[in-house]
Amino acid sequence: MSERISSLRETMEKNEEIDTADEPEVNYRGVKAMPYIIGNETFEKLGAIGTLSNLLVYVTVVFNMKSITATTLINIFNGTTNFATLPGAFLSDTYFGRYKTLGFASIASFMGLLVIALTAAIPNLHPPECGKASRCIGATAWQMAFLLTGFGLLVIGAGGIRPCNLAFGADQFNPKTESGKRGIDSFFNWYFFTLTFAQMVSLTAIVYVQSKVSWGIGLGIPALLMLLSCVVFFMGTKIYVKVKPTGSPITSVAQVIVVAVKKRRLKLPEQPWLSLFSYIPPNSINSKLPYTDQFRFLDKAAVLSPEDQINPDGSAAYPWRLCSMQQVEEVKCIMRVIPIWSSAIIYHCAIVQQQTYAVFQALQSNRYLGNSKFQIPAASYTVFSMLSLTIWVPIYDRIVVPFLRRITGKEAGITILQRIGIGIFLSVLTSLVSALVEEWRRIRPIIGVDPRRGGISSMSGFWLIPQLTLAGLAEAFTAIGQVEFYYKQFPENMRSIAGSFFFCGMAASSYVSGLLVSIVHRTTAGAGTGNWLPEDLNKGRLDYFYYLVASLGVINLVYFLVCAKWYTYKGSTSSTLDSNMMVDMKSEKPSV
Repeated sequence: MSERISSLRETMEKNEEIDTADEPEVNYRGVKAMPYIIGNETFEKLGAIGTLSNLLVYVTVVFNMKSITATTLINIFNGTTNFATLPGAFLSDTYFGRYKTLGFASIASFMGLLVIALTAAIPNLHPPECGKASRCIGATAWQMAFLLTGFGLLVIGAGGIRPCNLAFGADQFNPKTESGKRGIDSFFNWYFFTLTFAQMVSLTAIVYVQSKVSWGIGLGIPALLMLLSCVVFFMGTKIYVKVKPTGSPITSVAQVIVVAVKKRRLKLPEQPWLSLFSYIPPNSINSKLPYTDQFRFLDKAAVLSPEDQINPDGSAAYPWRLCSMQQVEEVKCIMRVIPIWSSAIIYHCAIVQQQTYAVFQALQSNRYLGNSKFQIPAASYTVFSMLSLTIWVPIYDRIVVPFLRRITGKEAGITILQRIGIGIFLSVLTSLVSALVEEWRRIRPIIGVDPRRGGISSMSGFWLIPQLTLAGLAEAFTAIGQVEFYYKQFPENMRSIAGSFFFCGMAASSYVSGLLVSIVHRTTAGAGTGNWLPEDLNKGRLDYFYYLVASLGVINLVYFLVCAKWYTYKGSTSSTLDSNMMVDMKSEKPSV
């Protein structure tokens, strides 16, 4: 067996030296492609966010839904939209490639925004206003079906755009050159800048048109912007680098799991880094990974048995019977990420409340700007979250990171997991501050009455700024940190799937948030304190709900710290294992 392993090792070394000069040279356009990609993403975000940011208010006001029903519907829609990124990423990496996926998804998004705009522009597609009818009449079945058709098209569009746009932009730069690496870093900065810019414009100008001018015009503008996004995207077709799909990366993951189960009764070798079957395809885009001692039960997938057969090029003859150590380590990378990913679910629950119940708080607060007659739209208050993120990111990059770098010696100042942990801690503070502000809002005198919701507190809506600012800072740490974490920790051939992981976490949090709201609503309806989440917040205890979310956040923070302590970054090994491997490598050297 040892002679066979040595022979296989020599074969693999020969394969790694195969000349790749015959491969077609890729013409990276880099910065030249950025006007089309950045322009496409800017218009796409303006269009999508221009509709989605005020969708909760829209279905509540125009479709006459109760707030609890509207909140549940939007949470389910957001969750489905984000979960759709996983099959979208799979189809992109396996069959269609990122360019075709983005093109199809952009058209689907435009159609979805157009359908929703039509529900507002055409009277027969939505119920009559409550003020114009003797009683509030809900939407008919076919009106809801038309609205949900628009939602469905948006789900398809987001499923293709969200996991692919970051990776597609990075594809335009050569990752093997210094200028290409700097270009990729610059692209990530531009990506989050355009995202924040689009959110701020949408939450101010577009939301104002929707709330104060016309829902038909306000929803028609995002549809027009999405059409411009499609035009700009296809204008750059001739200069894009279009990375071809390399087959299903999920197949390799499935092979490791299946083979590990088949070989579960085999004994693991004492020195797996030397004895496990090792092979890397010559044209693989994945970086070579060292052996790690976590999830050792998966190592059995790479244990050579007498029945295993090897091809002349060193690969396994039957990949569903024998996997390489590289395949096993790639699966370990994914499994190590999952506990970290799960901690983001409760984190996002706290942030989701700032996009839903913070809007309801604003609706029952004094939203007038000073002594003027100008009233700030309730949905526009969340722009303060975007402002804090926009202001903090350059300060963090230019001042905080260099300062921390001198102290810690780390290139990024702190590790990615430390950055994520800070954001989770800030999300707990966000919920606590939200509860205190809600307590203050409830005890202030009433200055007016909203016919749909109840008394309007004299508390200025600007008191919501602290909690929204904290939410923006939390996003600057955790959201950006998560995107970077998944991008760097997943195998290179799964970058679209890595992009979808962030949105899958948001999806799970939307479902959990919706479930939490439903449970609290039903449980407290007959309690002594009364329903915590009624239509009229003055009759409820939203502050108790915020305290509940904060308590869950504390538990989640402890869980994250345990997972972060256990985590091993891709391409690194534990110090004990590393020293053992070095000793074994020295002992393998032939004497001269």
